Amino acid sequence: MQRSVDAVARKLAEKQPMTQYAVLIFEGAKELPAEVLAAHGDLPGRIAEKGGRIVAGLALPGNETATAIRGEEITDGPFIETKEALAGVFVLEARDLDHAIALAELTPIVDGGVEVRPLLGFHVLEDS
Repeated sequence: MQRSVDAVARKLAEKQPMTQYAVLIFEGAKELPAEVLAAHGDLPGRIAEKGGRIVAGLALPGNETATAIRGEEITDGPFIETKEALAGVFVLEARDLDHAIALAELTPIVDGGVEVRPLLGFHVLEDS
């Protein structure tokens, strides 16, 4: 009897959707070493091994490519001068915030950090 209860509990846990989090990657290094780039490529697999899943991601070029719009003012570069630049973002599914933080800590960083935020909604809009 205990086996069937455990099997039902596992099935219910599998069907419950995990919460989605945005992981913002901030990097101060101008260029990333090859091993760090390779570690970014391996990140989805390492996160999956720990029970999470990356559902989307994107990398951003350096601040010199940014254009900031504040009201009627348009300027080159980011609005705020910082040592670190927003280098990328990925959407992560995790059981809860503690799990998301543990998974986000796997992100390879040379000189910066990551920020984890729960998502209120994530929708992929496609042309119909």
